[in-house]
Amino acid sequence: MTCPVCGGRSIGKVGVDQYYCWNCCVEFNSHTDKIVVYDLDEEGGLVAWEDFYLENDAYLDRTVQTTAE
Repeated sequence: MTCPVCGGRSIGKVGVDQYYCWNCCVEFNSHTDKIVVYDLDEEGGLVAWEDFYLENDAYLDRTVQTTAE
């Protein structure tokens, strides 16, 4: 698995279908038909990126292309 934001592979699982990228410090999930990316606020809550919603198919296509290169 790679991060949908930076493409890094330093991913940790933090919950059911919830992951954390150690490279760019964002959380993302994949439990729906879209991938949603979150920032952590000062109090530890999650704030969704309003402009970063990826269809799983687009994410998977990018992941396959990145892996193949």
